Amino acid sequence: MSGKIAVKKFYGGLLQDILLMLNNADDYDVIIQVGKNQNMKEFRAHSNILRARSKYFKTALSENWIAEKNNLIEFKKPNISPDIFDIILKYIYTGKIRLTDESGEDILGLIVAFKEFLFNDILIYLEDCMIKYQLRWIQQKLVFVLHTVSKIPECKKLRDHCIKFIVEDPQIFITSKDFLSLDGDILFELLKRDDLQIEEIVIWDYLIKWVIEQTTGLGSENGDRTKWNNENKEALKEKLEKFIPLIRFSEISSDDFFDKIRPFEAIIPRNIYEEVLKYYMKGTLSEGITTLPPRVGMIDIESKIIKPKHAFIIANWIDRKAIRNKSDLKYNFKRIYYSGWHGTNIMAINRVRDRCKDNQDPHLILVNQRQNTDNTFQQKSRNVVSQEKISQNFKKIYGEYISFIPHNEGFIFSFENDNVKNTKISRNINDSISFNSFNESSGQNVHVKMSEYCNGNVVRKNENFVPKEVEIFIVYKIK
Repeated sequence: MSGKIAVKKFYGGLLQDILLMLNNADDYDVIIQVGKNQNMKEFRAHSNILRARSKYFKTALSENWIAEKNNLIEFKKPNISPDIFDIILKYIYTGKIRLTDESGEDILGLIVAFKEFLFNDILIYLEDCMIKYQLRWIQQKLVFVLHTVSKIPECKKLRDHCIKFIVEDPQIFITSKDFLSLDGDILFELLKRDDLQIEEIVIWDYLIKWVIEQTTGLGSENGDRTKWNNENKEALKEKLEKFIPLIRFSEISSDDFFDKIRPFEAIIPRNIYEEVLKYYMKGTLSEGITTLPPRVGMIDIESKIIKPKHAFIIANWIDRKAIRNKSDLKYNFKRIYYSGWHGTNIMAINRVRDRCKDNQDPHLILVNQRQNTDNTFQQKSRNVVSQEKISQNFKKIYGEYISFIPHNEGFIFSFENDNVKNTKISRNINDSISFNSFNESSGQNVHVKMSEYCNGNVVRKNENFVPKEVEIFIVYKIK
């Protein structure tokens, strides 16, 4: 071993000896009273270890803060349960944490306590334990968990899981009794989401119930609006006002407006009510009221052309649904062709399409329309050359879905400018997207053949354009 140094670490014995100092402490100098009333317990510890291991205790046990009695430092933590503090104290002494049969409430309590003691490094581990072992409990206590973790930035993953549960089945959450106690900031964030798949009038109904519950002097027992005085109405109006721009009034029918919104005219700010009323009478909605698109869900898709919200709409079209439920079929979009891999190649595109047809694989074709750099869109056919000025940010996407089982079925569609309101679909059996050569340096030509369906619902008849990108996906059903 000449010239070499052998190092072996014996941490196990060291940690065991330090734990013995805690369990059999006879030289302790700190007494910590934890809990309150019948659930209170005293813990003995060593100030040097507490200060060395915890920034919180380094400050809390400083000379300016400590209270001594009989040469012992006395410290009180009534807001933490003894069981939780026992785990924390062992972690302080050994750097180990062992969770056996702790409940979801216990682990959440550990997260809060470790955050208070500034042990941020352990929060990710505890958060992962919650997600891995306590999902059912989280679902049962969504509001409680959300309120707790929303105050802890390090627990974003757990918070996102709570939001995901809500988005997957918002009807159950919004109509639950716990919804009425939801924090206003969390509710605001939820109502901003475009993927909250629930009828807009249901959102309105329960928003009104939430506002009543949250208004001082009212509560659920005073939901009779005929008994509200002017002070009640002003308080309700103030509470409701910031949520109004999040309501998609264009998705609420005129019947529902008359029956469910009009009765609350007194608590809707006058200028907003007038604009909403104008929409139902004249069909025009001021951008000052809402510029938000209709709510749609999200389905993960690895695409350069569309976003998850578009994939969700396509799934609804496949199932002929307007609103998807948690129990509905799930879809997986597997990309098998992208023009960005090797350039737009008609032979490759048709080869992939033919393979899908031979295998009877339901598949989706997406085409992103190319925009000329001079902001001029040129349509070219044998006898026609037309130009249409389009805006700098214009984006047009065309697509076709083809299914073979149980019978041949499909549709073509288009999206404009990422706005899900500007969606168009045609289920005419003769409609299809076809690719053919174009003898110009621009490359390929995409021909969307409308056959006898000539009302321009998706595109004009026999419209031709040069694609910017093309993608093809096999569409799998996940039961």
